[in-house]
Amino acid sequence: MTRGVEIKELRKNFVLKRWQGCRRIASEAVAVDGISLKVPEGQSVAFIGPNGAGKSTTIKILTGILHPTSGDVYVAGYIPWRDRRKLAYQIGTVFGQRSQLWYHLPPIDTFDLLSRIYSLKRVDFVRTRDSLIERFALGGFLHIPVRKLSLGQRMRAEVAASLLHRPRILFLDEPTIGLDVIARQELRDLICEWNREEGATVLLTSHDAGDIEQVAERVIVIHHGRIVVDDDVAAVRRRYLGSKILRVQFHETPREIPFRGMKLIERSLHEMKIEIDTSVISAQLAIARVLDAGRVADLSIEDPPLEQVIGRIYSQAAAAGAP
Repeated sequence: MTRGVEIKELRKNFVLKRWQGCRRIASEAVAVDGISLKVPEGQSVAFIGPNGAGKSTTIKILTGILHPTSGDVYVAGYIPWRDRRKLAYQIGTVFGQRSQLWYHLPPIDTFDLLSRIYSLKRVDFVRTRDSLIERFALGGFLHIPVRKLSLGQRMRAEVAASLLHRPRILFLDEPTIGLDVIARQELRDLICEWNREEGATVLLTSHDAGDIEQVAERVIVIHHGRIVVDDDVAAVRRRYLGSKILRVQFHETPREIPFRGMKLIERSLHEMKIEIDTSVISAQLAIARVLDAGRVADLSIEDPPLEQVIGRIYSQAAAAGAP
């Protein structure tokens, strides 16, 4: 049996109850519709889809919070809802919107509390804690109450806290939400480092295409409770992330930029928003063309919104006859 994650024909239905006059009517809603997948130990996977697709329900089943309606699930060799206490020692969880850090305590105190919750040997805990403090650059705010930390500092401490017991599987639900560009990149680098050096399995949900491209090696897209795409990141990038968005501000009105592979999306007197088809023109060459059009005051390049990428995935999956 895999030490990673294995799912076989997983289904989860919820009973919805509503009042119709004096009668209470019950109906069923399908959240997860018979999905099957395997995540080998040490692999980093992005599990994505729109709101209501079934991502959170699946994660809650994998962590033992919910019972499935039917199907088999094994996480680190355990059945989550039956072996939740044992499984807790094998998994770490980070939810971008919920904190496991005590709000009025500094992170160092939370770390000590967690060492007791997980019954960690003092010498092993101190060694892991000190390594995480160094890796995640936590030393500057370890003794500051969490309520006074920036969001970026708090999220670094959140991830470190989830790794104190050295879990084999790490569940990350929107870990970079609300972070600025620098903090996002720092957190991505730290997650990649832990996955690479410690061999931990990573299951990531995110609405940020940058998280998916930089953290994951495999992408699973779920829609209406079913898997519509399961492929490696390189293949998904070639197929669905073939464009970039270039935003540029000029000091004066720029000249026209009539080049193949560059589509003008928005324009004002001194600003342009351009979509670059990277299969036709490289981002580097597109930037060079823009610099030739006038004196540039500011320039940024970014991925298209993930909703747009997912839209392409759905349309192509539908055209290919996917469910």
